[in-house]
Amino acid sequence: MAITRDDVLKVLSTVTVDAAGTTLPASGRLSQVVVDPTNRVMFSILIDPSEAERFEPIRRRAEGALLATPGVSGVFASLTSERGPNQSAQTPPPPQPPASGRAAAAPPPRTGPALPGVRHIVAVASGKGGVGKSTTACNLALALAAQGLKVGLLDADIYGPSVPKLFGLSGKPRVIEERLLAPMEGFGIKVMSIGFLIEPETAMIWRGPMVQSAITQMLREVAWGELDVLVVDMPPGTGDAQLTMAQATPLSGAVIVSTPQDLALIDARRGVTMFRKVAVPILGVIENMATFICPHCGTASHIFGHGGARAEAERLEVPFLGEVPLNMTIRETSDAGRPVVAVDPDGPHAQVYRGIAAKLWANLTGGPAPRAAPRIVIE
Repeated sequence: MAITRDDVLKVLSTVTVDAAGTTLPASGRLSQVVVDPTNRVMFSILIDPSEAERFEPIRRRAEGALLATPGVSGVFASLTSERGPNQSAQTPPPPQPPASGRAAAAPPPRTGPALPGVRHIVAVASGKGGVGKSTTACNLALALAAQGLKVGLLDADIYGPSVPKLFGLSGKPRVIEERLLAPMEGFGIKVMSIGFLIEPETAMIWRGPMVQSAITQMLREVAWGELDVLVVDMPPGTGDAQLTMAQATPLSGAVIVSTPQDLALIDARRGVTMFRKVAVPILGVIENMATFICPHCGTASHIFGHGGARAEAERLEVPFLGEVPLNMTIRETSDAGRPVVAVDPDGPHAQVYRGIAAKLWANLTGGPAPRAAPRIVIE
């Protein structure tokens, strides 16, 4: 039996949001309702971050009512602070004209409730794909752990999850209790990815609300425990996933990964601009695939150019964290699911990532990481 949007709204009309009996659809807080071909229902409830505790039971009631509806195969329901509490989903607020002769001010930060036990959440992002963002995020997380920090890694790249491959992990996360998953573990850090929850060859043909819900659930329905930093491998671009992270999560900052050539830097600028517009600090820029050293003759070649990301960081007045070379060892260890920072922690490439991680932590906290024995475990 096919489920329609009207069917969903009828069920949600049985869920009230206040003492006056206002229904969820009538409250103006309901996002667009999406029903996919397999009868999975996706929607968000618009709240102010301060209302999260009050609206979580309402979200659960809405989810439960739909799951009890014959024909519904699944529900992705989330709370989002994309709009303020006095703005309806149907009627956006009128635009405010800028002051005479000045550009309109950037919007204020939209931060959701913190993750219990997690001190810092850092997004690793890029303006485009193919710049080595996931490999960088993976080795950066391991390099932070090597400094004695408690680290988690969230693969938020819904359409192209790479972290299971990079860590050599497979299988399904263990369910601890209702709606709470235990993260997978690899090389001493906690890991979660949509890739653990779907079949390897599944194409993620998902619309915005479903992407938002999946990211929110992986953030808030995973037992991350006590972490110094949660590194988030973002999908490339400036779309729904980035906005969900920026508006529903208290990001401590973002790191932009780019290769040196102009085509990549154009998109890196867009990434910096997007995070600035949602008031997320830029912790630094990393130039990936900076230099290739021929393993036979030792000649240095700048295949993608050199120094472009450093120059761009200076132009944008954001920190430059360092350069990562284009090297076969990094590629081979990544493909094998044994990241170079884990398998060769004292090697030259691991030292590059560890230097970048040290600068990142200093930019994040204003001081060095605590000295402790590395937590990386070679598996």
